[in-house]
Amino acid sequence: MEGNERSTIIVTAGSVTMTGKQLLPVTPISDADRHVVRTAWVSIGSRGEPVTAVTAAAALLTGEGPALAVVAGPPGYGKRTAGVRALWEAARAQQGAEGQMPALQEVRPDWDNPEAPDTSVLPEDPGTGYLLDVAAEIGSWKDPVKVATALVAYAETLRRKRSFMLVVSDERGWPEGTSGTLALVVARATVRPDAHRVAIAHLEHVHYKRDRLAWLRTSGAEPTGTASHLLSRSSSPGEAVRLAAKLAAAEYSPQGLKDAVSEFQEWHDEIKNVFDKTQDKADDRALLIASVFLSGEDALTVQSAARKLLGEGAEQKVRTILTGPDLTARFESVNARVKERRATLEDKPGYARAVLLHLWQQRPDIHQPLLAWLSDLTSPQQPGAKRLGPISDLLVELAKAQNDIRVIDKIRDWIDHGDAAEHLKLIARVLATAAEADALGPTVRARLLKWAQAPATSVAKTVALVCQTTFADRYPHQALVRLRHILGRTDRDTAVTAAEEALRAMAGQDHQLPLVWDTISKWAVEPRHLAGHRAFLSLLDPSAGPFALRVMLAAAEKQTEVKEALIQGWSAVLSDERVNPEAGDLLIAWAHARVNDDLVSADLVTDILRQVVGRHLMSTPISALVFGEPDVRYDAAVIDLRKELQPPPTDVLPAAGSPWGL
Repeated sequence: MEGNERSTIIVTAGSVTMTGKQLLPVTPISDADRHVVRTAWVSIGSRGEPVTAVTAAAALLTGEGPALAVVAGPPGYGKRTAGVRALWEAARAQQGAEGQMPALQEVRPDWDNPEAPDTSVLPEDPGTGYLLDVAAEIGSWKDPVKVATALVAYAETLRRKRSFMLVVSDERGWPEGTSGTLALVVARATVRPDAHRVAIAHLEHVHYKRDRLAWLRTSGAEPTGTASHLLSRSSSPGEAVRLAAKLAAAEYSPQGLKDAVSEFQEWHDEIKNVFDKTQDKADDRALLIASVFLSGEDALTVQSAARKLLGEGAEQKVRTILTGPDLTARFESVNARVKERRATLEDKPGYARAVLLHLWQQRPDIHQPLLAWLSDLTSPQQPGAKRLGPISDLLVELAKAQNDIRVIDKIRDWIDHGDAAEHLKLIARVLATAAEADALGPTVRARLLKWAQAPATSVAKTVALVCQTTFADRYPHQALVRLRHILGRTDRDTAVTAAEEALRAMAGQDHQLPLVWDTISKWAVEPRHLAGHRAFLSLLDPSAGPFALRVMLAAAEKQTEVKEALIQGWSAVLSDERVNPEAGDLLIAWAHARVNDDLVSADLVTDILRQVVGRHLMSTPISALVFGEPDVRYDAAVIDLRKELQPPPTDVLPAAGSPWGL
């Protein structure tokens, strides 16, 4: 194996790479992204001027200086796509010179401390082009000059390995004014690609819908196609891409085109019309809101939920019941349909999201009552319980569309309305997805760090639940930092147990275990580090899943430093009386694994525990294991281990090097 100067390979229950310093996660730039920049790239602005950022960036990547280019500019200029295009052009140039196309990877900025990024954890594989998008977080760097200078030095190392990096920055974050070196690597995005051309290119080359091109036709600067007026000179490439996707997905008919236009405009006219017609009809507006979250449910269930939103029960007066429009007509008046007794908004894709956005923006006083109602709606046995996924997706779309941390803060306040498991899982799912969002993500991740240290159990538990989601896959370093704070709580409450579950879930994946072990082995030996001791015990508990223990013992057989780290971890744990019960439980679990798990070396377990016992014979967990406790019956596995660990009789001279010697 090559290129593993910083790694040792261990193969057990799958391939695992144990490294001294865990690098930031990378993912291949997708085939879809490559296809877009190859076939649908637009290099002309809305006034016919050239888009120069790509050419300038590619020249920097293939030139003589550090293999670094920084595409800097305001939002809405297609900087990420420009960055991928520049990487692709640089890779093609290198392929032409050397015959092999460099791999293209995106580095996830999963810094332990996003305010002070550590560039030493950036990958350095040979023959690789890296994309690092820090546009949303660079403004929070405490010392941007230091980080930028380190990136330049890192790029000089990449040059020697035939690799290169493109960084996507915001308009002002890169400190190019502080030195000529930092200025020379900047390729500034000053012209945005023409939105009409972008939409046409995507319809033709990405979606293969040439028959829809007429919908975007222009004559000179004047729009002539039915949908061409939706884009202007100030439209962003992202808006153009979104429009092309809506047009491509539409039915090829006048009605299909009309619906696609309305969806692109987020049903503005339809929603305005509904709210204008229902100014004095709170019942109908509540029916619409209930339909947003319960689309597809029985119409009577939706009506009942609407009444709960209003704080009212079923109507009792027969005169009132027999007055006014029928229920189906009321649904139709708010653009919902009733099919086979079920109310649905699915005929208008994006309509539910657009209604929620309108409501959130125009009726701010509804925020807390709405979230409280949702808490009840999603509780067990309620109609929203089986719709946690769609409901959380709607809330995530709300947060991302608003790009306003105040939305997330309101959702965090929702935690205080209850601590039921499903309630917290729903909030955690929303927060996790928002934490992965491009623009809002860095701010949400900072909030999660703050909330991980909150005294309220329900708040800390919610953060632990976030770390049980895909957030831990995308940002494992940051997940571990947040779990550390939760595991350090004084009481072993449900927040701590949820954090332990999150930790075990991470360690149960072979690509995550090296990082988890590297981190926890350092925590564990810190004096009185409660979080580290809980983490060590949780990680190596085979009763919760044997994978991590099997891998670590296999590593300990081959590497004395891993074995010694296990011994030192045990020693630190046994010196902390706060985790005595958990330490005792783990000793018993190891005894069972020693005799029942064919993939665990019984001799190695015995050897490790002998050395631990020799150092901590008088600690409560070790004393209980070796000498037993009154009125406690132990099974055969524990008794067998006890025999192996019993100290020698006092009249027998210990062998040299024995843990029982003086």
